[in-house]
Amino acid sequence: MDKKGKHTHILVIRLSAMGDVAMTVPVIRALTRQYPEVQLTVLTKKPFTPIFDGLENVKVKEADVKNSHKGMVGLWRLYKELKSLKIDAVADLHNVLRSRILQKYFALARVPFVQLDKGRKEKKALTRPKNKIFHQLKTTHKRYADVFAELGFAIDLTTTEPLNRIQLSEKVLDLVRQDTKKWVGIAPFAAHEGKMYPLEFTKMIIEQLNNTDRYKILLFGGGVKEVEVLEKIADDYENALCMAGKLNLSEELQLISNLDVMLSMDSGNAHMAANYGIPVVTLWGVTHPYAGFYPFGQPMENALMADREAYPLIPTSVYGNKVPHGYENAMKTITPKEVLNKLLKVLEA
Repeated sequence: MDKKGKHTHILVIRLSAMGDVAMTVPVIRALTRQYPEVQLTVLTKKPFTPIFDGLENVKVKEADVKNSHKGMVGLWRLYKELKSLKIDAVADLHNVLRSRILQKYFALARVPFVQLDKGRKEKKALTRPKNKIFHQLKTTHKRYADVFAELGFAIDLTTTEPLNRIQLSEKVLDLVRQDTKKWVGIAPFAAHEGKMYPLEFTKMIIEQLNNTDRYKILLFGGGVKEVEVLEKIADDYENALCMAGKLNLSEELQLISNLDVMLSMDSGNAHMAANYGIPVVTLWGVTHPYAGFYPFGQPMENALMADREAYPLIPTSVYGNKVPHGYENAMKTITPKEVLNKLLKVLEA
């Protein structure tokens, strides 16, 4: 694939969602470390660009899927723009309709194009209510690595190092008001209800942490509604600060990279913190780490899961979008005391 001694230039496609985009980072970092001659261009949506800051030999190309790259004509335009970058091979880590159309276009130029195997069959077996096959599936990180291996770049993920912590800007420092307290990030929201810990339980944890006066509790979220909820919580506790709605993603990543621990649902914040080697405590409702979306490099004992004896259909789906009748309270089987003890254990380690 090396063109007459020139560096190999691989296009990496992953357009969404934030967590899945963040999960490409440890794999890309391993690849660029183990193959320093390789140049990568990551095709993703503009808001996710900062996720790739700090990666060597990596550039980002913005996919403007709502405007200039919309529809067949827009994708042809995108293909022409990508072709001008002299791409030698394509690693499609998304495998959706858009990227499949791009595959057809790249085939015209005979550019090698390998697509992600999402493992739909085994995921279906893991999540179905009857004849469930409950076991650990291949991780998403490994699935991403397999795509590069097929292009001729086998990757050893065991040697991947986390990204370096980012120096905090004046704006972030002013917001956080630095002192000697340890920083606890809490991201209480998720894309689906089935993945969200009850808010009243989260408040109990925040209250306990607040009362020790040893920790600064930084609340993460997005969207107007989430910001309102988090502002209200922050108002109630002296040591809690709402970061939602005050920072762009670059600034948020600065902050995340300097946390002492992150408490997150099965969501994007968990993956972003893991990329910087921050200890992450994850809470799992109707989803389960066996589906392959566990944060990179995190010990499994940092995952607290709903009781499968009481709720044997877990995982009910890969994304948490299916909550069977009677499973609405599955997450209540994880007690606030359990979560608090786990956080304190990590903080005092």
